[in-house]
Amino acid sequence: MRNTLLTTAFLGLTLIGLGQDVKEDSPVPRDSRKIQVLNLATFHMRPTPDENSVEFDNSDKEALMETRQISRLVAKFKPTVICVEIEPSENDKLNRAYNKFVTDSISDSSYAGEISLLAFEIGRLCKVDSIYGINHKMNYDYNINDKITNTLDPITFDAYNENPLLSAPNKVAQLNDMNTLNKLRTINEEDFLDFLIIENADMLTHVGTENNFEGADEAAKFYKRNLRMYSNLNRILMKKDDRVLIIMGGSHTAFFREFLKRSPKYQLVDIDEYLK
Repeated sequence: MRNTLLTTAFLGLTLIGLGQDVKEDSPVPRDSRKIQVLNLATFHMRPTPDENSVEFDNSDKEALMETRQISRLVAKFKPTVICVEIEPSENDKLNRAYNKFVTDSISDSSYAGEISLLAFEIGRLCKVDSIYGINHKMNYDYNINDKITNTLDPITFDAYNENPLLSAPNKVAQLNDMNTLNKLRTINEEDFLDFLIIENADMLTHVGTENNFEGADEAAKFYKRNLRMYSNLNRILMKKDDRVLIIMGGSHTAFFREFLKRSPKYQLVDIDEYLK
């Protein structure tokens, strides 16, 4: 039985090797059976209801010049499909705004921030036909701990929130001392993406009353939201040679990283290669 398992594992590795085209300029061998995906975490470059938001002044000419520089860097990926954090039901409106941006360089105020500054600009540079919304809105109570008496694991939960090195306000304060490019580089680091999942969902598993799961149930809603967003990505008809750029807030990017890296359909591309 053990020999059979080893043989099967070896055959699996051999088949994977046969399906890859190695390019000299790519640090990760390209799997020709999979669609290439660049998963870019950003912050909302517009007013947002998020409890801890990163500063960005879209009237600052230097900041706007930086976003154009970032767009040129990311455009080197040469996407053919661009996805953003907008509901799919808005796709017609979104693409009317995108087409107006391409032809007249006029930004629709409905899509201010990272959508026009990054997604529209990268689309224009790469002559992308359409932009796709993949968002799915679902509310969840991030502050459930304030509404119950936590008897599940208050020691861990309180210690986490009282640690200045782990707290969201401290992380945001550090980002606010950086220029836009360095903000994006930091947000896209593996450790920061892990932090976003822990902060926005996993810590809630330490919150609850006796024999109940109030925190876990709220965290599950956020997991469900991201799974539904990923399903919206999968609704888009794509070809094997398509190159997909996903631009979303960091917590969604963090979940998508987990889905994409074990996907039989997509291959995750190293974002560091495009933020140099």
